[in-house]
Amino acid sequence: MYFDEFDLDDRVLDGIDAMGYTTATPVQEKVIPPIIAGKDILACAQTGTGKTAAFLLPILHRLITEPHDTHKINSLIIVPTRELAVQIAQTLEGMSYFTSVSSIAVYGGSNGALFSAEKKALTSGVDIVICTPGRMIAHLNMGYVKLDAVKYLVLDEADRMLDMGFNDDIIKITSFLPKQRQNLLFSATMPDKIRKLALKILHQPEEINIAISKPPEKIVQEAFVVFEEQKIALMKHLLSQKQFGSIIIFCSRKQNVKQLCQELKRARFSVEEIHSDLEQEKREQVLMDFKNKKLKMLVATDILSRGIDIEDIDLVINYDVPNDGEDYIHRIGRTARAATDGTAYTIVSEKEQRKFARIEEVLGKPVEKAAVPPALGPVPEYTPKVGRSGGGRGGPGKKRPGGGGNRNHKPSGNNNRGGGHPQQQRSKSSNSQRSGNNHPQKP
Repeated sequence: MYFDEFDLDDRVLDGIDAMGYTTATPVQEKVIPPIIAGKDILACAQTGTGKTAAFLLPILHRLITEPHDTHKINSLIIVPTRELAVQIAQTLEGMSYFTSVSSIAVYGGSNGALFSAEKKALTSGVDIVICTPGRMIAHLNMGYVKLDAVKYLVLDEADRMLDMGFNDDIIKITSFLPKQRQNLLFSATMPDKIRKLALKILHQPEEINIAISKPPEKIVQEAFVVFEEQKIALMKHLLSQKQFGSIIIFCSRKQNVKQLCQELKRARFSVEEIHSDLEQEKREQVLMDFKNKKLKMLVATDILSRGIDIEDIDLVINYDVPNDGEDYIHRIGRTARAATDGTAYTIVSEKEQRKFARIEEVLGKPVEKAAVPPALGPVPEYTPKVGRSGGGRGGPGKKRPGGGGNRNHKPSGNNNRGGGHPQQQRSKSSNSQRSGNNHPQKP
């Protein structure tokens, strides 16, 4: 379905055209019409399905075509992380390029000047506010934010927000909103706690399910079974043996992120780290350098596994085994987006075998165990069902010799969904409140 088949204002369509989009994704086909019609939405859709555009485009259309008070806050988009807030703000900047719709991202940090800028926008009025729950609560507690004119409420990555403990904050924020409003809730999963939240916030919602319960078949998945102390050596081997483009390496702990990034820098790899200890300005710069291909590798915690839509990731490596199957799917789902192929490696230590076996049960099939280079020395057998999984060197766990490397797979194909700056150079209204930088990203 083409975007011009939707009942969208021409100025919105101009923004879509300028960003290089022509056809809608399945979630956009199902979500955009009922939002334009004014219905509440309960949608199960993962990152990478086009859900950001699915709610931004109809909200933009309605703000342009329906009367609203430009001196008040008209739309509120609540997200779990500052990275997702910045990404949505950048996408919105591209889509609203030919409109006078104003927006701002309100996402935290210790910068006093940033807080003052947020306060000014929130008090003077802005069409669309993208915020994290904690930061909005901080502004609301100061007493100067009025949400009584909000017409559209979006909860994006709602399951992630509840996992992070934001349920009470969400309920508190909604208590400041008018009862007559349109509510849109998007979640990658639909557990009972999400349905309970939906009962409190949504009114006779239209339910839409675009969830991806399994990773795409075009992702080549391989696991390497090693001892914990062999992980870094294996990482260096894998990264030096094949030519990949952009690479994301996931660790479960910040300490592992820092240690691995340091080791890879010593080996002269083009790499940076992303975790919550970094200053906000540094995190944003690292992400932008990675998106713009100035940086080849990112070592990150799960902050990047969901909600952040970065295109053209050739390889994802799980340096630590994820906690469960859902996290595994979200992590490796960073690659093989749209029409591209991708590769996902998981390094499984002797202590992580049972955890990985549970992930394989979720997947419904075993992940291929790739051969480990003989130079790394003996490695444990993959025996997750036994009383002990592996063992330390010299311990009771079985060992097998290393093998001759892994399959020579190189992802191919390019994402043709467009993106980047709008190409047309048209004049723009000067009253738009903008946040982030001038690199709108794909929805």
